[in-house]
Amino acid sequence: MKGIVEERAVELGEYIVENQTTVRDAAKKFGVSKSTVHTDVSQRLRRLNPALYHEVREVLDVNKAQRHIRGGIATREKYRSMESGD
Repeated sequence: MKGIVEERAVELGEYIVENQTTVRDAAKKFGVSKSTVHTDVSQRLRRLNPALYHEVREVLDVNKAQRHIRGGIATREKYRSMESGD
């Protein structure tokens, strides 16, 4: 079982870097929770593949910096649809 978890951590890291995706999207793709993705890429991956860990960290830092912007856009769209009666 331990090998499967470690393999998943590396696969998650590669997926996040290749697709420049969020933790939420990676969790959905792999069928695991956001907490599992976060644990895999922030703790396990750091031990298993430090170079990949740093690449993933860069992607996640960008996502974190943009999070408030995406939230604002989603809120704006929500209220726009309410105004038009959709």
